[in-house]
Parts: sequence; structure tokens; C-alpha cells
Amino acid sequence: MDSERKKELLTKYAMFNNYGQSFQEQRMQQLMEQKQMRDFMRMYTNLVARCFGDCVDDFTSSKLSEKELTCSKRCTLKNMKFNERLGQRFGEESTKLMEDQARMAQ
Repeated sequence: MDSERKKELLTKYAMFNNYGQSFQEQRMQQLMEQKQMRDFMRMYTNLVARCFGDCVDDFTSSKLSEKELTCSKRCTLKNMKFNERLGQRFGEESTKLMEDQARMAQ
């Protein structure tokens, strides 16, 4: 096999290999987005169930009372802040874990 043919085959292999990586990266991104959506929907469903259960107790009217409305708003805000803090802490701990693993690998 001449050197020109080898170069051509290596170039094609490199292009194919890059395409495979790109496809894998796209698939991984798609899976991550699906997981994030499922996590968000789970969090939202739990939030609605918890705040509704804790705050709504008068079913004689189709509208929320002022007390129920205030309770629902506070409950929602409290849960959103909790989830935000939880995400921050998770990120911090994840970063520490990665740094510890990097130090141990050296």
C-alpha cells in the first residue's frame, strides 16, 4: 500500500472516529436533558402535592381562600429555596469529591 493511500485511509478513519464521538456526545447530551426534565417534573409534582396537601382544606369553593393562597405561596417559595440550596450543596460536594479523587490519582 502506497503512502498516499495510507494517508487517505487514516484521514477517513479520523473523520469517522470524530463523527462517532460527536454522535456519542449528542446522545449523552440528549439523555442528560431527558433526565433533567424527569427530575424537574418529579420535583414539580412533589411540590404541588405537598403544598396542596398542606395548604388547601376548604373544598366548598372553587377559589382558594386568602389563607390557602398565602400558605401556597409560602410553601412554594420555601420548597424552591430548599431545592436551590440542595443543588448548590450537591455541586459543592461533587467538586470536593472530584478534587479529592484527582489528588489521590497523583
